[in-house]
Amino acid sequence: MEFFPQEVIRTKRDGKTLSGKEITQFINAMASGALEDSQAAAFAMAVYFQGMSRDETGALTLAMANSGQRLFWPDNDQVTLDKHSTGGVGDKVSLILAPLLASCGARVPMIAGRGLGHTGGTLDKLDSIPGYDTQPSLEKFQAVVAQAQCAIVGQTAELAPADRKLYAIRDVTATVESIPLITASVLSKKIAAGLDHLVMDVKVGSGAFMKDLDSAKALATSLVESGNKAGLPVRALLTDMNEPLGLTVGNTLEVLESIDFLTGKQRESRLLEVTLELGAAALEMAGLHPDSKMAKTALLTALDNGSAAETFGRMVAALGGPTDLIERAEQHLRVASVRRPVTAGATGYLSSCDAQALGLAVMALGGGRKQRQDRIDHSVGFRNILPLGSRVEFGQPIAEVVSNDPESAEIACDAYRSAIVFASECPAPSSVVISQVGS
Repeated sequence: MEFFPQEVIRTKRDGKTLSGKEITQFINAMASGALEDSQAAAFAMAVYFQGMSRDETGALTLAMANSGQRLFWPDNDQVTLDKHSTGGVGDKVSLILAPLLASCGARVPMIAGRGLGHTGGTLDKLDSIPGYDTQPSLEKFQAVVAQAQCAIVGQTAELAPADRKLYAIRDVTATVESIPLITASVLSKKIAAGLDHLVMDVKVGSGAFMKDLDSAKALATSLVESGNKAGLPVRALLTDMNEPLGLTVGNTLEVLESIDFLTGKQRESRLLEVTLELGAAALEMAGLHPDSKMAKTALLTALDNGSAAETFGRMVAALGGPTDLIERAEQHLRVASVRRPVTAGATGYLSSCDAQALGLAVMALGGGRKQRQDRIDHSVGFRNILPLGSRVEFGQPIAEVVSNDPESAEIACDAYRSAIVFASECPAPSSVVISQVGS
């Protein structure tokens, strides 16, 4: 029977269940270029509104994983691990955790993504490093992993090509938040990369795609159950995204902060907490350490003795970046020249924050995409961000805007001030790690 993609769209639009065959045919057509972008967008919107059953989500995941090649790593008893985040504002954990896990004995072939909506993408951050190849050939990807024990790259042309196309379409069609689409997108890349274990960082809060705890738990459960069903053990941590993670938001600024973190120059407490928790979960589930306490000790040792920073440097150099990035980061990474302090509009405590508004403000500075073809200005963003709970006086700097245009800088300052709520009493401290799904 001849395949008609519009009938698949119609079936899902009307809330009916798609068969595995229909989903596979649609995804294969997308991967081969037989689909129009408008048809892929219509499919994404239909799934966004009508959802998918667990079986449909599983079929979509495997169809996208099988739309290209799948990697198989040498059978040398080395465990293959990865971590993935659902996206947040200022989330640079992948830049730190990939070399950190590699320094603790794991193989880390990390397939990362570009920014979606108001959240920054790991690949966009790495694109700010001169010469760094975020789209290497499959052969080079495997060679770099063998050499440095980790590599953070985008999807090669061979790995899950259908997901790469759908991922870009979701970014500009307001269909990012769909749980089935997120699940299939994440897991298809990881299955194709040949992982043994995966740890998920499911963000929840104002700066995340999942704004409330119930939806975040639903996504975490979908990822864990779908991954386990497909033969990929998954553990998910729900983490707070009601304020930026770390001291910076913006591509180059976040790379600089990550290098400072790896070298021990500066480690913001919430960023350290979530990095250690995710890393410990990965090492523990892979059997590299018997419990979380011992895993965290190993992670801190790899940070403090410099091995994680050295691994990051080897990875960067192997992928075409500067050989001395760790030692001379500020000379290689361009930061915009216009600087404006964001001053407190009141005296009191920083009580709450609209983190999504801050992500959108960075987009307005040029640090994100509104359209698929938009070019990113990697040099802009916010830095020196004060955390919630800080006591400030009226007029005191609470962050700094970094821009290439004075007018845009002033607009970003106003946007930042509007995103912050002040209170007369200090808000109760909260852990960045909320809960865990999966064993």
